[in-house]
Amino acid sequence: MQKIRNIAIIAHVDHGKTTLVDKMLLAGHLFRDNENAGELIMDNNDLERERGITILAKNVSIDYNGYKINIIDTPGHADFGGEVERVLNMADGVLLLVDAFEGPMPQTRFVLQKALQLGLKPIVVINKVDKPNCRPDEVHEMVFDLMFNLDATEEQLDFHTIYGSAKNNWMSEDWKNETNNILPLLDAIIEHIPAPELIEGTPQMLITSLDYSNYVGRIAVGRVHRGTLREGMDVSLVKRDGTAKKAKIKELHTFTGLGRTKATEVSSGDICALVGIEGFEIGDSICDLLNPEPLKPIAIDEPTMSMVFTINNSPFFGKEGKFVTSRHIHDRLIKELDKNLALRVEKDIDSDIWNVYGRGVLHLSVLIETMRREGYELQVGQPQVIFKEIDGKRCEPVEQLTINLPEDCSGKIIEMVAMRKGEMLSMEVVNDRVQLEFQIPSRGIIGLRNNVLTASAGEAIMSHRFLEYQPYKGDIEKRTNGSIIAMEGGTAYAYAIDKLQDRGRFFIFPQEEVYAGQVVGESAKEGDMVVNVTKSKKLTNMRASGADDKARLIPPIVFSLEEALEYIKEDEYVEITPQNIRLRKIYLDENERKRMTKK
Repeated sequence: MQKIRNIAIIAHVDHGKTTLVDKMLLAGHLFRDNENAGELIMDNNDLERERGITILAKNVSIDYNGYKINIIDTPGHADFGGEVERVLNMADGVLLLVDAFEGPMPQTRFVLQKALQLGLKPIVVINKVDKPNCRPDEVHEMVFDLMFNLDATEEQLDFHTIYGSAKNNWMSEDWKNETNNILPLLDAIIEHIPAPELIEGTPQMLITSLDYSNYVGRIAVGRVHRGTLREGMDVSLVKRDGTAKKAKIKELHTFTGLGRTKATEVSSGDICALVGIEGFEIGDSICDLLNPEPLKPIAIDEPTMSMVFTINNSPFFGKEGKFVTSRHIHDRLIKELDKNLALRVEKDIDSDIWNVYGRGVLHLSVLIETMRREGYELQVGQPQVIFKEIDGKRCEPVEQLTINLPEDCSGKIIEMVAMRKGEMLSMEVVNDRVQLEFQIPSRGIIGLRNNVLTASAGEAIMSHRFLEYQPYKGDIEKRTNGSIIAMEGGTAYAYAIDKLQDRGRFFIFPQEEVYAGQVVGESAKEGDMVVNVTKSKKLTNMRASGADDKARLIPPIVFSLEEALEYIKEDEYVEITPQNIRLRKIYLDENERKRMTKK
């Protein structure tokens, strides 16, 4: 009997997965008592820390009572569903984490469905029971109903439940009985999660993730399914299409604590990393050299959204970024395909344009943000949903949308979603908040978050997940207000902006450099407006008869990357450089724009 347990932690975003992993690491004594480990140990990427979300799935292990527990922290956003799907293949059971107040949310449903289909045994952890208005017993019932609806087996429905607060570092079998550690959870993992089966025979391993080292290049990570892998062993690498080639394992590593240690051999059931395998992709199998029997590759959901990527050709190109040419961008997108499963890239043969397909705006914006931080300059077009032809009908992706918000502003939001072809499924009032559920086309979600937050004074919590393809729902009203466009390049002056404020809202600060064709604001009316923001006040030695009024400027609107992507129209690009995010027209010259509209 192997003393190994492989578990994945799944939950909706912000229900406390990464915080719980932190506490499990502390319970496994990975740090010295005098060492300050900090918070969110697993979210070691800058982007993850800033946004407070997990983007990449991570492996870590702890030793407890002679058992090795491999823990896999997974992202909660449906946009990173590709990450969740592949890592669940490494686990034998899952910890389903649920907020004691909110209960199961759309993403909970999404990841739980994946786990149940793979036949994994869940342990339900009801977190945040220290909240004043929590309802653990109700939530427990809701989880049971959800599992039942997802066709869980009897064994899966007979799940063990633990209550507690990861933040305050305690877990217990009974939520009224507060303890002072999380050991009850670790005991439950050892008791209720099955040990991996020890399968004898020729070696088999599915590559489910990859790591990268500057010294040895790409490292294949996966769980040994059958047999034993040894250092220096010759194996076959079998691709998705069934072709096999010879490879050699130079080094074997197993996960211990936050790092990896060298091992001479790894038996079935344990998670390991292989160094020295070349030319592999996620979903390939490592098999016996003489008798290769590949495992079934991972099926990944198809992308639902696309964006145009192109080189930066604005007047300000190359001023801030290190990588600006088409070759740089192409190489970087191809490199991303290695580890980002749900991504697709297509290059236009004639021009420097790439169509990049992903799971949603967040999925693509994280890629753009990462490139931007690495020093790339690029331009991206408006996000487009991918339509499909099913049974001769034009179909589009439809999502399930959940909005939790204060009761008094629910009317406005229902109207807003209805305008975007959303259909309301249910409405539930809990205390003074309302939980609304809709079905809405993916097109309707682009740009919705901003409007919902504005209408609810920032109180709404919105989440959505892909449901299925349905027949086309008809046209959706887009942003009707036109753009304010800079007439000529130069420095924007407060004097000029002040005189134009009644025409609309601005996106630029005074003394900011602009170029002709840049979108500098939003017009109050329909149709675009070209203005001169670089006009300065002419100083003469004549005394003015009228008193000089000071320029009173309304603070400009500053967009985040997602907001900018959701805001632009079809004829606009977002220019992204390491320091700035600018909006611009595709055709900078006014006469050229007019010509193009006539075509």
